[in-house]
Amino acid sequence: MGKTIAEKILSEHAGKDVKSGDLIIARVDVAMVQDGTGPLAVEAFNRMKLKALANPERSILFIDHAAPSPRKELSNAHKILREFADKHGAVLSEVGEGICHQRLIEDFVKPGDVVVGADSHTCTSGALGAFATGMGSTDVAIAFGLGKVWMKVPETHRFVLKGKMPSGVFSKDLILYIIGMIGADGATYKAMEFEGEVIENMTMEARFTLTNMAVEAGAKTGLIATDETTRAYLRERNRESDFREIKPDPDAIYEKTYEIDVSGIEPRVSFPHTVDNTKPISEAKGVKIDQVYIGTCTNGRIEDLRIAAEILRGKKVAKGVRLIVIPASRNVYLKALKEGLLEVFVEAGGAVLSPGCGPCVGIHQGVLADGEKVLSTQNRNFKGRMGNPNAYIYLASPATAAATAIKGEIADPREYL
Repeated sequence: MGKTIAEKILSEHAGKDVKSGDLIIARVDVAMVQDGTGPLAVEAFNRMKLKALANPERSILFIDHAAPSPRKELSNAHKILREFADKHGAVLSEVGEGICHQRLIEDFVKPGDVVVGADSHTCTSGALGAFATGMGSTDVAIAFGLGKVWMKVPETHRFVLKGKMPSGVFSKDLILYIIGMIGADGATYKAMEFEGEVIENMTMEARFTLTNMAVEAGAKTGLIATDETTRAYLRERNRESDFREIKPDPDAIYEKTYEIDVSGIEPRVSFPHTVDNTKPISEAKGVKIDQVYIGTCTNGRIEDLRIAAEILRGKKVAKGVRLIVIPASRNVYLKALKEGLLEVFVEAGGAVLSPGCGPCVGIHQGVLADGEKVLSTQNRNFKGRMGNPNAYIYLASPATAAATAIKGEIADPREYL
């Protein structure tokens, strides 16, 4: 019987033939925590009297959610991670190095890996052909100490994407369209496998946006088969030796298959307070916006910044609007610096901040006032997500965000491209 990508990878890591629905113990290649979930994992690791890391070189602690620290309580949390990494020889990703999910795809994850992280958007790495999923801090502590975890092998929903992406429509618009179509629980504990000519013609950076937001439909992971685009991405990172072919069997069995012609999709916007509350730009434009945020693990990559800069170059942010731009990693920051993109944002009136999560998680660097509205390139718009339950979060692509910053209200990016 043919296997899906998820079944293939998990069979390798369970050391036996497995299929969807099976309960397994799987070997873990990469385990990670961040500064919000990490202290809990360290506490669990110590409580279970685990003595050492099973794989120190691929056990990673990221300081990214509150970086640099805005208050002493968070500074103490950072201290816990630094001391744990020093004691056990784990990898520590420090302030300014970048968001965990971006750093994982840049430097740590290989096709065919099993990746577990104490953060729900760990599924981003699935675009590299890895089974990557978020878990609780205790599960990741076990993965740190034992190098394995238990899980159920998920059923897979296949998304066959056909046609040509229209001008002004990007992978963020596509994933918002899909989530709006199937609902926020439409793929609960499933693997979402993306394929078709649209994927074949899509850059790696755009693919990462799709898999990053799989969890917003409830998915256990998002997966894309590896190809020459994957190889080229790894080659650029001096990691071509990490490449291997990962693809589903032709006779793989899927729980559901969706065939989507992307040709008629408009830019999309998610309205408060759920990700699946999506509308086409024709129905969304005109909403007054107080703040625009371009960045995050969803859309803070160099391609995203290039798209936003193309629209903002030579223009000014509308009066009364705050524009915040945060590259997803130091690597992205340096590329944007060398290409002059950061200059474009600053000259337009934006504030460019150090790589990290910042306002996305509502800890610092852009908390909204009561009644304010933000259009953000992040992945979630739950009530209170950005630090104030009395504010309103709209989600869109970097192109829509840049157009909105210029106009002061939700705007159609196709008017500026």
